[in-house]
Amino acid sequence: MKRIFGTAMAACLLVACSQHPAADKIILGRIWTGNPSQPWAEGVAVSGDTVAAVGDAGEIKKWQGEKTEVITLNQGELLTPGFIDCHTHFIEGGFALSSVQLRDAKTPDEFISRIKAYALTLPKGVWITEGDWDHENWGGELPTRAWIDSVTAGHPLWINRLDGHMCLANTAALKAAGITDQVKDVAGGSIVRDKAGKLTGIFKDNAMGMISKAVPPPTPDQEDKALEAAMAYVAARGVTSTHNMMGYQDVFERAHDRHALTTRIYSGMMLRDWKALADKIQQKGRGDVWLRRGVLKEFVDGSLGSHTAAFFKPFDDTPKDSGFFVIREQELHRLIKSADSAGLQVTVHAIGDKAIHTLLNTFEQVAAENGNRDRRFRIEHAQHIAPDDIKRFAAQMIIPSMQPYHAIDDGRWAERVIGHERSKTTYAFRSLLDAHAKLAFGSDWFVAPPTPLEGIYAAVTRRTLDGKNDNGWIPEQKITVEEALQAYTANAAYASFEENIKGMLAPGMLADMVRLEKDITVIPPPEIRDVKVLTTWVGGKVVYQK
Repeated sequence: MKRIFGTAMAACLLVACSQHPAADKIILGRIWTGNPSQPWAEGVAVSGDTVAAVGDAGEIKKWQGEKTEVITLNQGELLTPGFIDCHTHFIEGGFALSSVQLRDAKTPDEFISRIKAYALTLPKGVWITEGDWDHENWGGELPTRAWIDSVTAGHPLWINRLDGHMCLANTAALKAAGITDQVKDVAGGSIVRDKAGKLTGIFKDNAMGMISKAVPPPTPDQEDKALEAAMAYVAARGVTSTHNMMGYQDVFERAHDRHALTTRIYSGMMLRDWKALADKIQQKGRGDVWLRRGVLKEFVDGSLGSHTAAFFKPFDDTPKDSGFFVIREQELHRLIKSADSAGLQVTVHAIGDKAIHTLLNTFEQVAAENGNRDRRFRIEHAQHIAPDDIKRFAAQMIIPSMQPYHAIDDGRWAERVIGHERSKTTYAFRSLLDAHAKLAFGSDWFVAPPTPLEGIYAAVTRRTLDGKNDNGWIPEQKITVEEALQAYTANAAYASFEENIKGMLAPGMLADMVRLEKDITVIPPPEIRDVKVLTTWVGGKVVYQK
């Protein structure tokens, strides 16, 4: 993949002749470039949307002209490449910003009171969605519709657990969807009932479609506003590019066509829609530096928190349950082979050890059947890996696309569910890097905050959110700050076939940069999560300024 950088290429030719055209912008200070051949620098020169030069302060000052903007970092600050979030549900995240906030509700009473207060702000009949609740905050008891029916009168409610693999419906939502206590279970899903066989309102994985189909779709204007909110939100956290896992193609296309994108998007579709994506690429190409197409997403299993991740052995706290697949293995193989044959990138959600093992086998089989090419299969989450499967990621050139915040979240309770032994290779960042896998990081927003600095903190310290595990939960899986930075920059760019244009600060690369108030490579690791983003540039333009 090549890009002709008009301004920067001209600049480089002039440098070869010992001439330095004036740069539009110069930044001087302590700079982590992400470039293995030049990891540290004292200055960056930017021309147009592109990095023109990187080097020591004296060299970079030669690029200064009368109209050059010169920015000098303060003592202790750090400049890095822009962060790339490899796993988001971007528009859903934008919608969630204006919905009821339940992620940190600590008790059932707080859960109920927040829903009540939010419902009072809405016109009658408006659906209440999103929410991101976490029943582990109050000990693991699942909420029921009985908790909230009285406070949501006149409002159908359909709110998701923060992992997105189970949702709670109130009675009004069940009625809107035409669902009664006699509804039958579905393959790859679960419906929770009480001892009398009545619906509690909890639906898991494939069963969630029964209610979701009744939720009115957002209008284009609502989608556009959600995108605007999402872009502003992540810019303030240093994110310059994101991989949207699936959906909302038209929203991104509309913003792109009116030149309204301030976050670069790698836009995904569901694997079953591979033919539609192949046709779109044939008609419109794979996109440009703002909006890129080519990735397809699928699921093998659910999540650990919902007890729907697929494991070889049962969960420790529910000995008769070991999770389940949400797709048949034969269908998974058929779809991956078809999409791969069309030259498309495939990334698949797999969390339990059985799901990951099965997916590794499927990827291996498809690669053998379709022949060698640079396909860059990805496994999203790759959370609970069987020890013998760790080495297979590098051997099969499969990218573990992981979300380190999940480690310090799930680490509060995971051992209760899968025990200590299986937890040893849970979020196995160190083991994967030592086995030479190319680790890429993201957030899974809306499931977790789109905050790379919190992700770096999580990967480096593994201190759980409950304030325990000062030395880290499964501390042998901790990695260094620079390794975590690499996973959020250069490796993340590689995960979307864009390593030649982004992910590091080097001549010819896009000028996507983040200014941090502290140098996270030298401060005590526990302080990283509190470091503030001061400025975010995308293509040399400020998209966030503190």
